[in-house]
Amino acid sequence: MQKVIQANKGYLRLIYVVSIVVPALVAVLLFSPMKFEMAGWVKSLPTLNAILNSTTSVLLIAALFAIRAKKVELHRNLMLSSLILGAMFLISYVLYHSTSESTVFGDVDHNGVLDEVEAASVGTSRMVYLIVLLSHIGFSIVVVPFVLIAFYYALSDQVSKHRKIVKFTYPIWLYVSLTGVLVYLLIRPYYF
Repeated sequence: MQKVIQANKGYLRLIYVVSIVVPALVAVLLFSPMKFEMAGWVKSLPTLNAILNSTTSVLLIAALFAIRAKKVELHRNLMLSSLILGAMFLISYVLYHSTSESTVFGDVDHNGVLDEVEAASVGTSRMVYLIVLLSHIGFSIVVVPFVLIAFYYALSDQVSKHRKIVKFTYPIWLYVSLTGVLVYLLIRPYYF
């Protein structure tokens, strides 16, 4: 029993470290003035990210239907696929933001600055975009440890703990996936 408790603590510690390191790395890459040189194909990564988020959303919804139909193995496979897609998204996102400046919503001339004319032309849609973006970012940071803990509970057969945590983790993860697609669709006209 003592070994099981120690293993639990070790896995949970690892989850907490990953949950701190990942957002910190993303923040550093986003706000770093230094960007790495990369081939032109990197500019297609936002589209790939939207595809990954869309697919994750579909898999999450399918996983919900699977578990409600008591198809546990299908549910597990769909959720593991969602986690893998999430990891792929993170790698792609980090690669893109380590090589490219962030796109400014409304920046029609792609100079990285939103001037008064551009701001006036987008009007309140910029505020809508920023609200969706900030909620997406905030929830994506918050949900990481809960997703990892939910997976840990599921894979270690702690089903009652898994059920408790997914009651709020699942809707947040789905929200993050869906708003990731929405953010892309809103900012897409301003990519160069």
